[in-house]
Amino acid sequence: MTKQKLTNLLLILWILIGCTGQKSARAQVNDSTLVQFSGVVVTADSLKPIPFVNIFIKDSWRGTITDLYGFFSFVAHRNDDITFNALGYKMAQFTIPDTIRSNRYSMIQVMRMDTLILNETEIYPWPTYEQFKEAFVHTNIPDDDLARAQKNIAELEKRVMFDVVPMTGSMNYRNYIDQRIQKLYYAGQYQPNNLLNPFAWAQFIKAWKQGKFKVKHRED
Repeated sequence: MTKQKLTNLLLILWILIGCTGQKSARAQVNDSTLVQFSGVVVTADSLKPIPFVNIFIKDSWRGTITDLYGFFSFVAHRNDDITFNALGYKMAQFTIPDTIRSNRYSMIQVMRMDTLILNETEIYPWPTYEQFKEAFVHTNIPDDDLARAQKNIAELEKRVMFDVVPMTGSMNYRNYIDQRIQKLYYAGQYQPNNLLNPFAWAQFIKAWKQGKFKVKHRED
């Protein structure tokens, strides 16, 4: 086969493929049952748009999904059953009427929320609760960890840390707010002074009589 014959053959095949494609496109365009199906999917209670709703023609994989504003549009046929599925909503179904005269059809699909109640699930690191309880009771705590835990909860250690460890930013902020609230609470009036408080004087005299203010000398 010469080069010229091969070129002619490829040209004929390209023309045949083009004609077949044009016939198929014309047949699809001339199909009177095709409809540009468009609409908006909203909630039933507040009429807010629902994004990312799966819209399919029943018993087929043809369809689309809604955008962020709940809008959709795709080509379908008259009398097609359309299903609407979205997480948290009950499935809805709509049939395109076969009596429409235009090649376009628009609608507003309303979907109702679906409440799912799941049973309580308890997860344990052991197969049964009894095995977990036995392992927890017989757990061997190292001495160093136990000593460290006892040191952390010691009352004296906490007092030393309270005097030495500086306050954090949140603690300083809380202290500043408390001071401001105290000043605003007594704004325009005198703050209470225990110098003129008879109950405070009574407690002072009682403590003085009991000798609580005496200096105790250490015995050598």
